[in-house]
Amino acid sequence: MPREFNRTRRIAEQLQRELAQVIREEMKDPRLGLVTVVAADVSRDLSHARIYVTLLSGDAEERKTSVDILNRSAGFLRGFIGRRMRLRVVPRLHFQYDVSIDQGAELSALIDAAVASDRKQKK
Repeated sequence: MPREFNRTRRIAEQLQRELAQVIREEMKDPRLGLVTVVAADVSRDLSHARIYVTLLSGDAEERKTSVDILNRSAGFLRGFIGRRMRLRVVPRLHFQYDVSIDQGAELSALIDAAVASDRKQKK
């Protein structure tokens, strides 16, 4: 199992913070909803970064549109990140919607339904 490098983890955490701020303050596209940067995975050679985002509201089509907007503006965001973080190699940004929050909500609803049905059967 490859060892996780401490520097890549630190860069990923800083990249996550900086991207959240840049998206909030600099992105002017009205189609872009309220985006939350959940996590960032940076490759060991710092050439690519996978950015996981969630959106506060919207259906699947709006989520896809927002992720497409972010992926199209990746070069713009990369320029801001390069100036803010002062890295020699600024990773290429690849945005993905993070489905883990939706899956967690579904599991929570299933658990609540199971608990409610158990209480009904005990009565």
